[in-house]
Amino acid sequence: MRPMTIAGLAVLGLLIVLPFGLKGYGIYILSLWIVYSIAAMGLNLTLGYAGQVSLAQAAFLGIGAYTTALLMKAGYPFFVGFGLSAGICFGVGLILGYPALRVQHHFLAFVTLGFNALVWLVFRNEEWLTGGTYGLMGFSRPSFFGVSTNNPVVFYFFSLALFLLLAFVLWWIVRSPWGRAFQALRENPIRANSLGVDVRRMTLLAFAIGSAYGGMAGSLFAPLVEFIDPQSFMLDTSLMLLLMVIVGGSGHFFGPILGALLVILLPEWLRFTEGLYLIIYASLVIVLLAVCPSGLLGLYERTAAAVRARSSDRRESAGGSAP
Repeated sequence: MRPMTIAGLAVLGLLIVLPFGLKGYGIYILSLWIVYSIAAMGLNLTLGYAGQVSLAQAAFLGIGAYTTALLMKAGYPFFVGFGLSAGICFGVGLILGYPALRVQHHFLAFVTLGFNALVWLVFRNEEWLTGGTYGLMGFSRPSFFGVSTNNPVVFYFFSLALFLLLAFVLWWIVRSPWGRAFQALRENPIRANSLGVDVRRMTLLAFAIGSAYGGMAGSLFAPLVEFIDPQSFMLDTSLMLLLMVIVGGSGHFFGPILGALLVILLPEWLRFTEGLYLIIYASLVIVLLAVCPSGLLGLYERTAAAVRARSSDRRESAGGSAP
């Protein structure tokens, strides 16, 4: 088995056992990591695989959260809001992908930044729908077949099950012809077009699927915190999701998951330093990106390649010196 597969199975076993040794706040942080991992996986598809810069993932997180919260307040089951959040964000992401057909790189980043600001203003100002700065509350965690997820451990395993399902779907996508087309689009759109890739369709699809993952993450975020307000979906959340993708390893399947683990948990581990923990956290991120711009998994691949090359040289040297 490949080392990454073994590591993934070991981590999955740890995630199953870990909540039983934690208190309420620790389980909440793990659940929050799952939610942000789903949103970061969607951004990784758009940015890491298709090469389209987006600073609007927080907007889709918010659309999913508000859609689910409003429907649950109206008495609809959670999965109605979950499915509708995915559908709305897929459609909006499809529309947002059109500017990517004309502008690229930092110009596209400004377009998506403007969209994020627009959505945030709607959340803040349309009090009749979103509650404005007072936010929305009065909705509880879902129940299934008579089993309530109000217990933090039960909700954690519910979130983990959805996370694994969505991760499997994304794994299938990136290994399908669509995934190969996304990567060709990232490397060289002109060459991809000459090889028969429909650049227009693939660009729109990358935005739409990545946005849908943001919406589904928001749908889980709403019952997790049981209160949502516009402050949770500002630009700093989009930048945090972007940091998760880059730190973990953009274009690597497990990159955003590892990046979310670092971005969410590292500040909690550093709280014993009191007022210094944010300075230490920021310094560690800067050092990591300076040493390895391709992220943690990029550093792992470079190290593994160096070890393999050294082993190959040793075998060749041993073979050449044999009588």
